Amino acid sequence: MEISHYISGQAVAGKRQKTGPVFNPSTGAKLYDLDYGDATLVDQATQAAQVAGKAWAQTSQAKRLQVIFKMRELVIAHTEEIAKITGLEHGKTIADAKGELSRGLEALEYATNAAQVSKGEFSLNVGGGIDVYSFRQPVGVVGCIAPFNFPVMVPLMMASMAIACGNAVIVKPSEKVPGAAFFLSDLWKEAGLPDGVWNIVNGDKQVVDAILQHPGIPAISFVGSTGVGEYIYHQGSAFNKRVAAYTGGKNHMVVMPDADLEAAASAFVSAAYGSSSQRCMAISLLLPVGRETAERLIELVVPKIKSLRLGAYDDNDADFGAVISADAKQVIEASLETALKDGASLLVDGRSHGVNSDGFYVGASLLDNVTTSMEMYKKEVFGPVRAIVRVGSLDEAIAVTNSHEYGNGAVIYTGSGNAAQRFVTEVKAGMLGVNVAVPVPVGHHNFGGLRRSKFGDAHMFGPDAARFYTDLKTVSQRWPEISGFDTLSMAFPSNS
Repeated sequence: MEISHYISGQAVAGKRQKTGPVFNPSTGAKLYDLDYGDATLVDQATQAAQVAGKAWAQTSQAKRLQVIFKMRELVIAHTEEIAKITGLEHGKTIADAKGELSRGLEALEYATNAAQVSKGEFSLNVGGGIDVYSFRQPVGVVGCIAPFNFPVMVPLMMASMAIACGNAVIVKPSEKVPGAAFFLSDLWKEAGLPDGVWNIVNGDKQVVDAILQHPGIPAISFVGSTGVGEYIYHQGSAFNKRVAAYTGGKNHMVVMPDADLEAAASAFVSAAYGSSSQRCMAISLLLPVGRETAERLIELVVPKIKSLRLGAYDDNDADFGAVISADAKQVIEASLETALKDGASLLVDGRSHGVNSDGFYVGASLLDNVTTSMEMYKKEVFGPVRAIVRVGSLDEAIAVTNSHEYGNGAVIYTGSGNAAQRFVTEVKAGMLGVNVAVPVPVGHHNFGGLRRSKFGDAHMFGPDAARFYTDLKTVSQRWPEISGFDTLSMAFPSNS
């Protein structure tokens, strides 16, 4: 694979002064060395984006949306290639990669509504013959800093609405999985997007800092870990940029005694271990209410976890694949060891997964008797180690859920409307599920957490995305029939 930067409609090789390896997690083999850009390359991309973006902003809405429609068709036509690149570099199964891509398509589809969700308002004759109206214009150049766990979905979510609203973008994919985003470049060009509206600069923190500091990039969208997201939010804000940072989660799943426990058990296993648990909306903690509920759930959950099959990204029988890197594997396994030292009970040991490979495989593990004082409860584990926190009542379940610093998502399984209503009203999380294990909203609703799961006021997709990528202007105008209509007055203007 030949992966490079992409500026002004063409691949840019880079200086290769600094590179980093890209691996196939399924085998542990290095695929290639990726060139890392620098501030000079970010500046080159920004200048190209500014020129192209100015012309793109003046392009009619109809023309811009035609490109979005065409891009959707091209992504669908190239589903197999995109899924294979995603699986190869990430390790997730082909089925999971296609699921991710379907969510990216939702973002493209919703971006075709840009003309609707970016409309302004008009008020006739608010006073003195003055009309007031508002309209939205693109902010200019948007920096899109994407994570490794969704190499296609997140770049599409970030870029599609930004582009539909008339902006140019500079995408910084994760240096671990740059291939899928690079593949999208040719599709955008084939869709009719002018050169320079979509650009890619690969790299590490040096590139991120260059994006944060460049005066020609007024807005930044980020998805990734909490520590990095907080840094980007504060650094970007210090340079007077508009920043939306979507960060970590430790999502709680409360199961009431009146829930369909079989359905809850299946939902937990699916939501907890899919994609090797490398999802910010994965269920991390299972909170059964009452001892009997806990024991029955354990009886149902443990066999399901033990039946999960670990395998390569192109193994059609695999339920999930390898984690992203050897370092990630080490961190995940260390977190399990720490939990055991802290007093947790091991119900399923994923370290004996049985995969004979040099790939970065971590099997599904489940811990019981985890408490809120343990590191396993407090820290996000981006891998298939999940935990049970036992609670005695709905009140305790809500209190435990709200005690965590993260507030990305939370879920309740119950047959009680009253319990569900209390849960969604009182729990402080941005995305909530009632008998829905992964409450990621559809593309026309806003995505985003609360507390330390999101920095900034914006949301990933939905109507808020259009607002984030545009500036609002409000105009007060009067067209009198006579001249000399204004008289000298030092009083504050009123519309009486």
